[in-house]
Amino acid sequence: QVQLQESGPGLVKPSQTLSLTCTVSGGSITTNYYYWSWIRQPPGKGLEWMGAIAYSGKDYYSPSLKSRTSISRDTSKNQFTLQLSSVTPEDTAVYYCARDLKLVVSDPGQGVWGQGTLVTVSS
Repeated sequence: QVQLQESGPGLVKPSQTLSLTCTVSGGSITTNYYYWSWIRQPPGKGLEWMGAIAYSGKDYYSPSLKSRTSISRDTSKNQFTLQLSSVTPEDTAVYYCARDLKLVVSDPGQGVWGQGTLVTVSS
């Protein structure tokens, strides 16, 4: 059974780059035809799909975050990584990684999700 686990700093200073890693076990990130996504949920707000990397290695981004977001992968470690640059306190959120056959996911009932990790942006 596939499992996903997010990891990274819980506190990031404004203007810095937020970096999170999703480690996948029980399945390969190169398996046809899955997408591996990052989703976030700010306090008191809904889920927001940020972007994804496909089994092929092609990356996709939400238009609203595309200029600040980069998603990459390390197939040797079976991990994929999120980088969000120039963060502000508005980027404070619980960040989730997920696997699904759909590109855009925002329903925890679909696919396989990690447990999420809280990242706070504050000086």
